[in-house]
Amino acid sequence: MTRDGDDRQLRVLHVILNLGEANGQYNEHCLPMVGVRDLSICTYLEPKLTPPPAIALFPGDGSLAGFVRALRSALDGGPYDVVHVHAPQTGALVIVTLLATLRYRRLRPALVYTVQDSFHDYSLRNQALMLIALAGFTRLVFCSRAAYDSMPRLAKRLVRGRWRVVQNAADMDRVDRALDATPVTRDDSVFTVVCVNRLEPVKDHATLLDAFAATADDRSRLVLIGAGALEGTIRARIRELGLDDRVTLTGLVPREEVFVRCAAADVMVSTSHGEGLPVAVIEAMAARCPVILSDIPPHRELVDDADFVALVPVGDAAEVARQLTRHRQMSPSALRDLGKRAREHVLTRYSLPVMHAGIDAVYREARAAADTV
Repeated sequence: MTRDGDDRQLRVLHVILNLGEANGQYNEHCLPMVGVRDLSICTYLEPKLTPPPAIALFPGDGSLAGFVRALRSALDGGPYDVVHVHAPQTGALVIVTLLATLRYRRLRPALVYTVQDSFHDYSLRNQALMLIALAGFTRLVFCSRAAYDSMPRLAKRLVRGRWRVVQNAADMDRVDRALDATPVTRDDSVFTVVCVNRLEPVKDHATLLDAFAATADDRSRLVLIGAGALEGTIRARIRELGLDDRVTLTGLVPREEVFVRCAAADVMVSTSHGEGLPVAVIEAMAARCPVILSDIPPHRELVDDADFVALVPVGDAAEVARQLTRHRQMSPSALRDLGKRAREHVLTRYSLPVMHAGIDAVYREARAAADTV
C-alpha cells in the first residue's frame, strides 16, 4: 500500500503490551510482514525476546513512565502511516500521550485500534480504558463478530460507522514449516489430550481436569501448555486428583513446539468461558488436531458449519468427559480424518492472507484519510 508514484513500504508502529512467544500481535501482524512493511514495535512491558533486525524496537520497562518514554521515542522515530494499538491499557495511554504532546490532531487519521477479546472478558478497569480507546481511535477492528456483539450499547454507539470485523488467523506456513522440520508420529498406544491456554480463571482448566480425571486410564495423558496466575492452584488440583504421572504442565514454550505437540496429540480441548477468536485453536486445527470446544459465541463463530467439531456446555465436566471418551474410542484413522477436516476448515477461512487482506483495507483507509489532511 503506497501513495501514487511512491514505492516505499508502508510504515506501521504496533503498540503492544508485551513481546513474547505467545503474543499474537507479534506472531500474526509483525513476523510474517517483515520485508513487506516497515515495522516498529513499542511495548509496555520489558520484551522477553528480540525481534529480527528489520523491526525497530522501542521497549518499555513495565512502568507507566517507562512506557511513555518508549512511546515518545517511537513517535519521534516516525512519521508512520499507521499507529496500530492492541490493548485497552495502551490504547488509553496512547490517546493521553498524543494529547499531552499536541500530536493527536495530526496523527488521528493514522490511529487503528483492535479489540482482541470479548468485552465481558476484560476487567472493569480495562473495560473503562477501552471506552477511551473506542472514542479516540479513528478506525476500530474487532477480531471476531462475537467480539463486536459482546459490546454494550454504549460502546456500540461510540464505534458507530468506524468499525469492521477482521477475524483472527493462524500462520499456516509457519505451522507447516515447523511440522516439516520435526516430523510427527502419533503414538497410538497413548491417548494424548492437549490444551493451549493461559493459566487464568477464564480458561477454566478445572473443568478440563475434572473431565480428564473421570476418563483417564493408564494410557491417557494431558498436556497443559501455557503460563499464568493459576499455575499453583492447577498443580495442587492435579495432585488432589492423583494425576501427577498423567498431566504435564509445560509453561510457555516456543511456538514451533506448540504446533508439534498439537500435531502429535489425539485431541485439543478448550473449556474457556471467553475468547476473542482463539488463535491457539486455529493453530491446533491447522496442525490437523481434532478439537473439543466450549459452546461460547467465539467458538461457534470459528466452527461455523463444521459439524464434526464437538461443542460442550460451559463448565460441564461430564459432557467434556463424554466427548473425551468418544474420541478415545475412535480408531487412529478416524482421528486422522477428523484432523484432516479440521485443517481444511481453517485453511481458506482463517489463514494469514485472509486476515492481512482485511487489515490492508483498514490501512488503506488510514492512508487515504492522511492524504487529505
